[in-house]
Amino acid sequence: MTQIITRDAEATIALGEALAAVVEPNDVVLLSGELGAGKTVLAKGIARGLGVNEEVTSPTFNILLVHEGRIALNHIDLYRLERAEELEDIDYRGTLESGGVSVVEWGDRFAEAVPENHLTVRISISGDEVRLFELLPGGDRGRQLAGEWLDRSRHLEGVQIGEGS
Repeated sequence: MTQIITRDAEATIALGEALAAVVEPNDVVLLSGELGAGKTVLAKGIARGLGVNEEVTSPTFNILLVHEGRIALNHIDLYRLERAEELEDIDYRGTLESGGVSVVEWGDRFAEAVPENHLTVRISISGDEVRLFELLPGGDRGRQLAGEWLDRSRHLEGVQIGEGS
């Protein structure tokens, strides 16, 4: 499994910008990790890389926020949902297929709703500023996206790439 380590929030934002450089319409990035792990910080970097000009915050209470950029960013947060049936209320599947890039915080909550092609990014905290990102691609597009993101990230300051167990 491939791992990426960032040393501070700016490196995490730069990592998100690198991902934004390789995403395509209908790509799905599922973010998981405990509260404060850095899911929203990574999403801010993706937004910046997509040319989103407005402030990006966690959509915990809105559940879904759409930000316009080079490609629309569908920023979704599943934290407050309790049952998979609630995904229908927000047209989750339709949103994932709407032509934007979907970044889903707490994207691992409902396994039955994970699309075949996706990239799961599991984020964990190591110390005050260090974040560990484990890439778990699903489907051909997920593998392609992970590979392109890694290639883009190798030169970033404050970012280290390696293989985990």
